Amino acid sequence: MTVQRLLLLLTMGASLAACQPGKIPIGNPESPYPPAHEPQVGDILHLPTGIYVDQATLIDQASRAQIVYVGETHDNPASHQLQATILRALEKRNPGQVSLAMEMFTPSQQPVLDLWTAGKLSEKEFLKQVDWFGNWRMNYALYKPLLDLAKEKHIPVVALNADKKLDAEVSHSPLEALSEEERNRLPEMQADPYQVAATRAFYGGHVQGKAALAGFERVQTLWDESMAEHLANYLKSDAGRGRQVMVAAGGNHIQFGYGIPRRVFRRIPASYLLVGSREIEIPADQQQRLMDVDMPRFPMPSYDFVQFTRYEKLAEPGVKLGIMIKKADGGIQVLDVIPDSLAEKSGLLKDDLLTEIDGVPLTDIFDLIYELQHKSVGDTLSLKLVRDGQEMNMSIKVTEKAPKHGMSMQHGKK
Repeated sequence: MTVQRLLLLLTMGASLAACQPGKIPIGNPESPYPPAHEPQVGDILHLPTGIYVDQATLIDQASRAQIVYVGETHDNPASHQLQATILRALEKRNPGQVSLAMEMFTPSQQPVLDLWTAGKLSEKEFLKQVDWFGNWRMNYALYKPLLDLAKEKHIPVVALNADKKLDAEVSHSPLEALSEEERNRLPEMQADPYQVAATRAFYGGHVQGKAALAGFERVQTLWDESMAEHLANYLKSDAGRGRQVMVAAGGNHIQFGYGIPRRVFRRIPASYLLVGSREIEIPADQQQRLMDVDMPRFPMPSYDFVQFTRYEKLAEPGVKLGIMIKKADGGIQVLDVIPDSLAEKSGLLKDDLLTEIDGVPLTDIFDLIYELQHKSVGDTLSLKLVRDGQEMNMSIKVTEKAPKHGMSMQHGKK
């Protein structure tokens, strides 16, 4: 036997042994090359190589991929700033050839998104027509820089997520129990073992039972398959063919690639890059927001590039009167007044019908929410209302941002 053949057989044997199940991999598959030093806020790490890079390198690599997935922490402004930075840079590199695809919208909202990026809607009209506070409910200030940029540069925004009604149906019923019409509305659904493991880890602390867990898993698959299908269909369409797309979605839909990215590639094999952020500084008063999750280990890095950030708390915008409300004929009815709130101190009463604020007619709860979100402590509000059949004018000096009892941003409470 020649030396060359012996070396070949030894090499093949080593390769086969490495592929045998049960063998412990060398190092950590999620971080195969440990970085040279502990990350600092602002550092950008290329996870597959363990090499720190600058922002210019990240942008250069992103500009070469057809799809750039940027995973976010929904309530961290630093995460959204990364998205806006990348989108602006991509548009500068490929002017007029970049689109933005977003988890936060569904295809039924696409006509409104098109009007927004065409510059045909004010911010208030846009938020009202997409029912932002009813559908997504996150502080709009988090997404404002990204959506303002899309409007400024006329960057098409593509709605990705599943229809809310279908979401509810899949959550409550196994797929085989859905009607034929409902099943026809589903995307191609394929379970993924890594997503199943992650979903069960996130669900671990809950006690709702196996049926609820199964519904939770179905919905996770529905979301990712729907977003993948809508993105793939866009890339195949006349409007999207050949365009570069930045995807803004929660990190759990992007990291490790098993959520949206692999499912898109199954439909259309486009090149892609995974980018995310990771909080390494979290203020003590925000530690309770961390989820206690025992995540499984995965055999691949979570992202191609990760930027390390601090968790930044964004103050809720505007002020709150301290009232519970509902839409009524002719205005907004006060259902209750929070004790010791600005509303009570100013003389608002239960059953008052609010009809105007600062000259703006109140035809919907959103009208009141939007106006209050643009007020500050020190401002004076001019209200028109009807009490016991009599029209009244009321001037309210804003002396506090919110009732000490705390009020939710949900509809019905303001």
